[in-house]
Amino acid sequence: MRTEDLHAELVAELADTAWLDTALETVARQPAAIARLFPAAGRRCGRGMLSDHGRIPPGWSVDDAARVLLLAGLPRESAAAEVEQLYRYGDAAEKRAVLRALPLLDLPPSVVEPLLLDALRTNDTRLVTAALGPAARHLDAAAWRQGVLKAVFMQLPLAGVADLDERADAELATMLGGLARERRAAGRSMAADATELLHRLQERVS
Repeated sequence: MRTEDLHAELVAELADTAWLDTALETVARQPAAIARLFPAAGRRCGRGMLSDHGRIPPGWSVDDAARVLLLAGLPRESAAAEVEQLYRYGDAAEKRAVLRALPLLDLPPSVVEPLLLDALRTNDTRLVTAALGPAARHLDAAAWRQGVLKAVFMQLPLAGVADLDERADAELATMLGGLARERRAAGRSMAADATELLHRLQERVS
């Protein structure tokens, strides 16, 4: 996803872009201003869903887009410190926007990975889903597998897991197989997409 496409989608959704335009100009000149502008995005731009025109992934809200654009507009030298603070002190919607912005920011793994791991430790479906999106490329194989297993356990759609077929391996198949057996023993079943993934992996390694 490109910031240009995200900006175009957001502008098309807003009746008035004055606040957004001013906010983007402000954070580019005064990065610390994002501490007050980032939380205000929902109130100033709205929290409805963006229309799906195929240029951005489905499920993005207006405030998601505004916050991600603010983060993408930060000067590179200020981005890491601001991102960490905004995630640490943000509410769930603000944390999700930080996670969604990570693929668009040039941040070192030492900044990105702890945020993803923190999100995967929560039981908030919004944060787990966002952490397994494109930014999950920063997770090592073990952490990524655990994230996918948690998504299956929480019955989240696996379509939202970035690079699933490319990264799924025999170890993930073993983990999914164990979960499937536990579910069967409890008289429960795994979601259809997880069962299909398990079958694909088993066929791949057989």
